[in-house]
Amino acid sequence: MHEESAKPTITHHVAGQGGRYVAVVEGSPEEGYLEWEPGGSREGKEIRVAAHTIVPRAIGGRGVAGALTLRLVEDAERQGFLIRPDCSYVARKFSENPDWAALKA
Repeated sequence: MHEESAKPTITHHVAGQGGRYVAVVEGSPEEGYLEWEPGGSREGKEIRVAAHTIVPRAIGGRGVAGALTLRLVEDAERQGFLIRPDCSYVARKFSENPDWAALKA
């Protein structure tokens, strides 16, 4: 049984030129993640390529992928970088949220 109210804890880890947002759901050893890679720059703004979003089945259906994507978007708003949504999940979330258009590379 899934605990729908269990909000994942998201942390960001820089790895080389890119990074990974990691989601941990209390009570589960499984982790979900969203990996990003450098994508150059445009108009003086860094571009981060959202490459992969992976959520293990054991913690699926709890909004983990959405929480990972939202954290990336919030960081883009705060830090002033753009997102190139190569990951199909992130691309779909961008199409569902037209208010994110200014953050799309």
